[in-house]
Amino acid sequence: MRTNRQGLIVWFQHTKNIKQLKRLGHILYTSKRMKYAVMYVEQDEIEEVEKKLLKYPFISKVDRSYKPFVRTEYENAKPDKAKQYDYKMGI
Repeated sequence: MRTNRQGLIVWFQHTKNIKQLKRLGHILYTSKRMKYAVMYVEQDEIEEVEKKLLKYPFISKVDRSYKPFVRTEYENAKPDKAKQYDYKMGI
């Protein structure tokens, strides 16, 4: 069963506190130079996790990812005729 998850971008001041972030969600990427981490959290718990993150003194900002809310189904998408010809030729 798949759960609906949403990404959080967490901006912090010190990289030594990354271990504390692992308790709240799944960390996918951490940038030591720009001092941010990308983590995924279930959508049901996102508000509570965001509040917990902002309570930490080393966290400066938390941004949400809006990828789950962006439509990916397009209407009237016309394929390029040159590409269709190439696909038929087997190139």
